[in-house]
Amino acid sequence: MSRDIDYPKRLAAAPGGVLTRSDAEAFVSRALKFSNADAVRVTVNSGRETNLRFADNQISTSGVTTNTTMRVQSVFGKRKASVVTNERSDEGLRRAVEQSEALAKLAPEDPEYIGELGAQQYSNVTTWYDSTADLTAEDRAKAALRALAPARAGKELTVAGYIVANASAQAIGTNAGLFAYQRSTNANYTLTARTTDGTGSGWSGMEHNDWTKLDTEEVARVAIDKARRSRNPVAIEPGRYTVIFEPQATADLIGLLGGALQARAADEGRSAFSKPGGTRLGEKIMDPRVTLVSDPADVLIPASPFDNEGQPVGKQTWIANGVLQQLAYSRFWANKQGKTPTGNASSLKMMGGTDTVESLIRSTTRGVLVTRLFYLRPVDARTLVYTGLTRDGTFLIENGKVAGPIKNFRFNDSPLFMLNNLEGVGASVRTAGGDGGPGVAMPTIKVRDFNFTSLSDAV
Repeated sequence: MSRDIDYPKRLAAAPGGVLTRSDAEAFVSRALKFSNADAVRVTVNSGRETNLRFADNQISTSGVTTNTTMRVQSVFGKRKASVVTNERSDEGLRRAVEQSEALAKLAPEDPEYIGELGAQQYSNVTTWYDSTADLTAEDRAKAALRALAPARAGKELTVAGYIVANASAQAIGTNAGLFAYQRSTNANYTLTARTTDGTGSGWSGMEHNDWTKLDTEEVARVAIDKARRSRNPVAIEPGRYTVIFEPQATADLIGLLGGALQARAADEGRSAFSKPGGTRLGEKIMDPRVTLVSDPADVLIPASPFDNEGQPVGKQTWIANGVLQQLAYSRFWANKQGKTPTGNASSLKMMGGTDTVESLIRSTTRGVLVTRLFYLRPVDARTLVYTGLTRDGTFLIENGKVAGPIKNFRFNDSPLFMLNNLEGVGASVRTAGGDGGPGVAMPTIKVRDFNFTSLSDAV
């Protein structure tokens, strides 16, 4: 026996889970009409997530989640407060607006509030692909089977992975006349393969806005190959080594620079980019082969052309040929310093070179090849020193060849130190995200004197 379920309106999502531009604009307009505040900003996020998990050579879960939420920020003078709801009826919207207004009147003044934005112009950026938005459970299962099938064929391997595809839209409107809308998709696939004897582990992952750009067969091949090759690792002494970081490992550490390029912290003397009496803007701070950029229109890592306030976000060159060119200015700090607001890095890309992993290995007398890093934690904000672990495929290089697997290390080092010790740079490729967040493109890099501080028994 079956029956239709009449879901409450607050739980109902738009068809497909993603609001169209016209529906989002109507939603914002309805909320604005209920407002009696001096200033109000309405942010609507809608989306649909599909996912599949597998572990121990079996598919364990497959799911779909849809949701639409609205954040109302009401302001009286410099007193402001926000309320979030997923109630989409007129009654629910009015209640959220009234609650935000009541809270705002009780809130202390925010001395850094500088008002809401009016109408803006945004660049046209393609971040939506139907291949990702329309991904089916069958598509996800087929991708998983490319790893499950070879693992099940023998008794030497187990695999575990996660496939997630997001389709979303963000809309921002203010009573000052702003309306911004962007819909986006993103697909991410990460896979870990382990040998059943517990000594070998391999990892691989890919991410892209367009599902068709993910080579799921290659993800499976790389993770399984690394697991087999990393069996029975030997211990070598910790210390300073020449290290070749594959793109994911580069992203895990260098990607953290995206959140560190804050103008305010530098101006206030709290940053690695500070110096007595000012900042290090215009100074050479890295190897001249290093150029770091953020560009929403980059087809490799496209991103929204506006930030969470509706501020337009364009291309920024943070570091050019090793020289610090730009820091990130919020609207408040830009206004205070007489600068142009930039927003934060919406994505991060290190421009690549011509080296290959093979050529970098051939040029190394003794060193370490690292697949990825794990559990990174800050140690010193003034130097950007982090600690963390290597994981899922760490190998010794001797006389230009991979000699064999070694036990993992803990490290203490800084992306600033690394990028001053460059010895080689490969092509920049999109990675599967990292501690710097999604939208990261990094090359394989070779650095000298990387600081491994102790051994780790984890594989």
